[in-house]
Amino acid sequence: MKGIFLILTFFLFSCQTLPLINPPVSLSEEKSLTCPSPFLKQKYRLIHSIEARLNGNAQSAVIGINLADPSTRVVSCAILTAEGMVLLEAESDSGRVVIKRALPPFDSENFAKNMIEDIKLIFFPSEGHHYQKGYLPDGSKVCRYRQDDGGWVDVIADKMEGTEIKRYSSSGSLKRRILYDKATKNIYQRIELQAYETFDYFLLMKLIEAQPVKTKEVKRR
Repeated sequence: MKGIFLILTFFLFSCQTLPLINPPVSLSEEKSLTCPSPFLKQKYRLIHSIEARLNGNAQSAVIGINLADPSTRVVSCAILTAEGMVLLEAESDSGRVVIKRALPPFDSENFAKNMIEDIKLIFFPSEGHHYQKGYLPDGSKVCRYRQDDGGWVDVIADKMEGTEIKRYSSSGSLKRRILYDKATKNIYQRIELQAYETFDYFLLMKLIEAQPVKTKEVKRR
């Protein structure tokens, strides 16, 4: 009996964390409902100042440089001090994370992997298959994607908050919340990322520079 109660409790908790989506009321409304897409359309180099808070405590600000290509989903990133010292340099390569340079406390492979996954979540569309679209209980428009690992990604257009992304685990617990600033012309001008882990952390990213990068064409003989 106790086991059944625990299962029911877990089920209810999951339902509360992964919200119900109300489907469009008609086929025409469903066809006209477009999914929010705050993602890069071409290869970009973006530089942000990053303020980190761990368990509510402010940490030193750093500079983040990202080279992100949505066509290949390849990411190169670096973290620097305000003085220009490279603390971490890593990139994704065919699904692997290659660390080129790492100084404490950024010398953990898991840290680099999680950082690149966060960058992809911010700048690239979900790789999961489109599962459902409709409206959250508060009226926000949402498209939900099912990930290969069993997790979920919601891309939300909220009239009050702006565009946001929420990533959930396979059990329905919230793992990431990303909020883009709707008050600026460049959606990447101000990005908030809240991570829900063993040690929760919050990142505030403020754009310094964003430049498109032309992809070199391979000449055929």
